[in-house]
Amino acid sequence: MKVVLFCGGLGMRMREDAASAPKPMAMIGDRPLLWHVMRYYAHFGHTDFILCLGYGAVAVKDYFLRYDETLSNDFSLSMDGRDVRLFSADITDWNITFIDTGLGASIGERLMRVRKYVEDEPMFLANYADTLTDAPLPEMIDRFRYTDAVASLLAVPVQSTHHVIDIDSADQVTRVRPIRELMQWENGGYFILRPEIFSVLRDGEDLVPHGFDRLLPDQRLIAQRYTGFWRAADTFKDRAELEQLYHSARCPWMLWDANRSRGRRPALEPVLAGTRASGPAGAPRDLGLTG
Repeated sequence: MKVVLFCGGLGMRMREDAASAPKPMAMIGDRPLLWHVMRYYAHFGHTDFILCLGYGAVAVKDYFLRYDETLSNDFSLSMDGRDVRLFSADITDWNITFIDTGLGASIGERLMRVRKYVEDEPMFLANYADTLTDAPLPEMIDRFRYTDAVASLLAVPVQSTHHVIDIDSADQVTRVRPIRELMQWENGGYFILRPEIFSVLRDGEDLVPHGFDRLLPDQRLIAQRYTGFWRAADTFKDRAELEQLYHSARCPWMLWDANRSRGRRPALEPVLAGTRASGPAGAPRDLGLTG
C-alpha cells in the first residue's frame, strides 16, 4: 500500500529556536523521526511513500538525496576507502515521492493536494511523521479491509501525565487519580483510508475533526484500540525520552531490529461486540471496532 506522511508542520513546541530543523527531522539516535516512522511501514512491506512537505522541505529532500546507508548498517571498507560493501540496507527498495503541499496547509488540505497519487488505490495508509508505535499493522489492515468504513485510526489512551480530581459540593477533593485511569481514547494517527475520504474534505478545513465528523452519521469511521507502546514527539521532553529509550536499547517501535525492540509481540485490544461488517464473501461479520 502507498503511505502518505504529513511532514509539513512547524513543530513549534519542539523547536528550541527559529533555526531548529523541521519536526520530522528531529534526531532519535542516528536517524530522524521521519526515518523511524518510514522504517516501521517498510518493516511490514509498505515502501511506496508520499511525503507531504511544507516547512523545512529542503531539509527533508536533502536528507534523502544525501542518504548514507553506512550510518545504520554493517559494511566493509577496502581499497583505501574507495570500496564500501554493505551487508544490509535500509531504503534501497523504497520509492519516495516528495510533494510541496504548502507552508500553512492543514493535514486535510495536504491530503487533498496528493489526491492524484492515491485516489486509484483500493486503500492507502496515512500518518503524522512524528508518532512512534509497535502496533501490529497487518492486523489493523485486515480488520479494516472487511468493513465498509472509509477511515480507521489508532486509538490510544490519553498520554497526559497530569492528574484529575473529584470535588464534592463543599469543594473538598475526594479523589486524585492519573488522567489515564479515565480510559479516554486519543487519536493516535496510523490512519487506513479509502479514496472516499476525499468526498468529505474541504478547503480550509482539516482531516480531524472536520473530515472525520462527516463520516460519523453513517458510521464510516472506526477506531482500533491499542494500549501498547505509542509515543508522540510533540515536545523537546518527548524527544529526550525517546532518545533515552534509544540509547538504552529499549525501542519497542523498532520492530525491524530484534536487539532493540527485544522481540515484543504487541496485539490490538479485543474488539467490542456490536459492529457489523462484511466479510470476504459478503457475509455479516461482527468486528466491534467502534469502541
